[in-house]
Amino acid sequence: MTLQVGDSAPDFTAKDQDGQSISLHDFKGKKLVLYFYPKDDTPGCTAQACDLRDNYERMLAQGYAVVGVSVDDEKSHQKFIKKFDLPFPLIADTDHAVVESYGVWGEKKNYGRTYLGTIRTTFVIDEQGKIEDIISKVNTKEHTSQILS
Repeated sequence: MTLQVGDSAPDFTAKDQDGQSISLHDFKGKKLVLYFYPKDDTPGCTAQACDLRDNYERMLAQGYAVVGVSVDDEKSHQKFIKKFDLPFPLIADTDHAVVESYGVWGEKKNYGRTYLGTIRTTFVIDEQGKIEDIISKVNTKEHTSQILS
């Protein structure tokens, strides 16, 4: 299944870094930046998270909530948030339910090795739960600009 702009975003309920449930319907009436990234505390993922952190007030001012998703566990997310002072929640999708429902779990290649992992992708979801934008070629250092453009 490949999601397209205009599709209803798949509903989900998952735990954040503190074990609190987060669901898509929690954001009804708000715009949501749901960003999927491969791994906590790696260079690209850190650059992306820090760009979103540094522009977080700007995102809020334009009506966006921000939620990150990776298959790392709660403890890994807690360390990542603390180390980089991230102001938004991170979903610990250890059972891959959210990454699979959004179609971002798949084959990747790195240094000649092929493996399964999270494909870095951002979904911008409107107030009614429809996908407004899909960013598949993420510029980790300028991600906020991609979202707000």
